[in-house]
Parts: sequence; C-alpha cells; structure tokens
Amino acid sequence: MSVDALVVAPMDHARGIVRVPGDKSASHRALLLGALAEGESTVSGASPGRDVAATRRALEQLGARVEGAATLTVHGPAGGLRPAGRPLDCENSGTTMRLLAGVLAAIPGRHELVGDPSLSRRPMDRVAVPLELMGARVRGQGPRRSAPLTLDGRRPLHAISYRVPVASAQVKSAVLLAALGADGPCEVDEPVRTRTTTEDMLAESGVTITLDEVGTGRTVRVEPGRPRAHAWIVPADPSQAAFFAVLGVVHRDALVELPGLERRAERVGFVDVLARMGGRVTWTESAASPGRSTLVSTSSELTGTEVHGEEIPSLDEVPALVVAAAAARGVSAFRDMAELRVKESDRFAAALELARALGCASWAEGDDFFVEGVGSASAFASFDVEAGLDHRVVMASAVAGAAGAGCHIIGASTVATSYPHFFDDLASLR
Repeated sequence: MSVDALVVAPMDHARGIVRVPGDKSASHRALLLGALAEGESTVSGASPGRDVAATRRALEQLGARVEGAATLTVHGPAGGLRPAGRPLDCENSGTTMRLLAGVLAAIPGRHELVGDPSLSRRPMDRVAVPLELMGARVRGQGPRRSAPLTLDGRRPLHAISYRVPVASAQVKSAVLLAALGADGPCEVDEPVRTRTTTEDMLAESGVTITLDEVGTGRTVRVEPGRPRAHAWIVPADPSQAAFFAVLGVVHRDALVELPGLERRAERVGFVDVLARMGGRVTWTESAASPGRSTLVSTSSELTGTEVHGEEIPSLDEVPALVVAAAAARGVSAFRDMAELRVKESDRFAAALELARALGCASWAEGDDFFVEGVGSASAFASFDVEAGLDHRVVMASAVAGAAGAGCHIIGASTVATSYPHFFDDLASLR
C-alpha cells in the first residue's frame, strides 16, 4: 500500500466534539486584505491547509511580510504590492488563483500564475472576462483560459458594472478586489446570492460597500481605496463541518458537536438540507463566543429530498450530502449541479461513482443527478475510491466508510489542501 493510500475502518460509534479548522474562505481573504493594507494586520485561527499556505507564499513573493503560525502577522508594504518577477504557484487552490488574479489586475506589470495538474484544468475565463473589461490583460491556455495564466496589470483600472453569468463567489470576489484599484466605484450583480465573505471583510477593513438585494440576487457596489489594517479572527469552516454533520446523522450511534461556526445563510445551507431529510441537526449558542454557534448532529432516519444548486452556492458540501442521500430512503435529486464538473475534479461524475460504490442506483439527466438511497449507512458496501486531487471526495469517502462497511482511499493525502488533521479528528470520534 502506498503512503497516499488509506484504509478507513467502520466505527462502532461516532461521539465527541470536533473543532474544524478555520474557515478557508475567510483565511484567504484575511491574508489578501492584510497584504493590501498599509501596516500590520493579524489573522487568528487561519486554516492550516496547503491552499491557504499557497496564498501566503504568493503574497510574500509580491512584497508582503507574513510571520507566525497560530496567529499570523501580515505587514502590508507602504508602497503597495509589486510584481514578483517569477511565477506565483497556486498549487491546488482555485481560490488563490482567482482572487489573486483580481489583486494582480491592479498591480502594474506582468504576473504569471501557475498551479498543479488539477488546477491547470480548471477554467479561468470567468475571471479573465471582467478583469479585461477593467483594462487588465489575461492570457491562458485554450478557450477556457486555464493556467498557466499571464496577467498584465494596470492602475487605475476602469470602473465597471458587471453581471456574473453564473453564481460564483470567487468571480465576484476577484472583481471586488480589482475594484479597489479602479478609477471609480464598481458594481457586481449576481443573479443568485453567494457567500458574502469578501464584501463583509472589505467593509470591516474600512472599504465602502453598498448592498442592494432584489429577489434571489444581490448587487454589490465597492468604492476604490486601500483597506485598513485589521485584527482578523477566523471562524470555524462550515464546509469542513458539513462532513462531520453528515457522519452524525447517518451513523447508527452518533452525537457530534461542531463548535465555533457562523450561521450565515450562504454558508450553512447543508444544515437545512439535512433537516429536510429528517436529520437531527440543531444549533446551540454560547455566551462565551458571541456570533458563533455549535452545530449538534445526531443519528437519524433520513428520507430523500431535492437539493438545488442555489441552496449550496459553493457546492463544496455536495459530496457530503451525497453520502446522506445514499443512507436515506427514497430518491434524492441534485438540481443545477453543472458547476461540480469544474471543481478540483469532475465532482459531478465523482458523486455518481461514490453513490454507486455505496450500493445505490444513481443516474444523471443533464445538469441534474439522482441518488436512490439504500435506507441506512449500515447497508453501505465496502468500497475502493481513487480521489485524485480532490480533498472533498476524500472526506466524503471517509465519512461513508466510517459509517458503513469501511473503504480504501487512494489519494488520501490531498485532504491536506484544506484539512490536514481530518483523519485525526475522525479517529477521535471512535
């Protein structure tokens, strides 16, 4: 067995408290805003994963100074960031590449962004289009402009009003970050609301942000300017918590507590889905941690449901929800899931394969897919999975194996991109 292969044995019970890592989305943005600000910012509780480390290294190459481990201190250069003069390696992190492209668009000079084979297959045209409307030049590979990317930045950029064609927090964020170096206010109109981490954190750092919400959509308006240095405290990551929440509801003997979470609607849609399926998932508040909540997940009998893409804007939690659907009675429908095809792997295909490996019937119709559950995780088959470079597939497979008959995961080490201690935390529930 290779070092990158792991056997997950069935767990007799899953009980305990899991403190998931700091929110990956907030960690990336705290580092970026700290580097863009003048002076000293601090970041407490940042994600320890390789994705966030890639953002840190890139910013250091651009002239920021980042010190520390548990708490990071980010020194933004007085004269602003400058071209690195060599490629910026985003590794497996699409967030790093897309958000950094927005930052680089407003830094005059030439920049090159590269990534690992998985990231180099992901489309970057959705970011390139608005940045070019703002006056930057972005060149990539093929019609989807995959990495390596060459970006020629300029300042000031043109102020634009841009409607995002497909809901994407990363595309929105790239434009908002570029807008800090524009010659006037910029607007981003999103047809479906996505996570608000970027605009919330921009506002916290002193940037003028205006929100206009209409129906299911939102328009975000940002004024140009440099963010202020700030002391960031990163909450626990809801997307990581989703996998343990699913373990709690599908395991026959489980009670899992997940403290330190924020309850923003765009980040915890998976909780509503699990509750709709009959999952016993409840929130408790802590006077000691204002603004943070604990999610408690307990063994449940689940029934199939319908999941819409707009409920889970990032779609990061869908692999976990596929495990819940596999353990449920009846058919679950996953609607409008086209975006899964352009994640770290083709998660659309991976979701179908995982469901089948667990003993379920699963099929696709256009951008929808369906899973007919086997009624209980106890009925899951033992299975092997090749996760490639997709950390979410690793975690979903491990949860299914722990709740069911076990599994053998090839590519398990890729979980370190976001959650290096995932398997230790899983084992702690035994």
